[in-house]
Amino acid sequence: MISALYVVLGVLIIMKFALDVVRFRRHYRVAFGDGGFHDLRVAIRIHGNAVETIPLALLLLVMMEMNGADIWMVHLTALLFFLGRVIHAQGLRRSALAGRKYGMMLTLFALCGMAVFNLIYLPWDLVLTLH
Repeated sequence: MISALYVVLGVLIIMKFALDVVRFRRHYRVAFGDGGFHDLRVAIRIHGNAVETIPLALLLLVMMEMNGADIWMVHLTALLFFLGRVIHAQGLRRSALAGRKYGMMLTLFALCGMAVFNLIYLPWDLVLTLH
């Protein structure tokens, strides 16, 4: 399955963001919360945003592939999604509103595409049957 590649990528990105949080917690000696440190607060939000969006995208990607969507659709939406996530994270790190905005726009555009492709390729005959 092609989507397995993106599942692994999603896990690696979430792990990287989690390790950033751990690094700042150790650096600032903060066990809970952000301790009032901007760098830690940003790292927590970057990780939180990833955890809020990546699992949904991965579920949609796997379902797209299982429903028989063309492979190029899986690749296109996944690449746009992960590009959006990276741009958004960089925008948060640098306090760049444009990066956050365009990253989120790409993320939402890709999620919308995944949802639409899932609806197109959904096996409607099975969904609407009473057997």
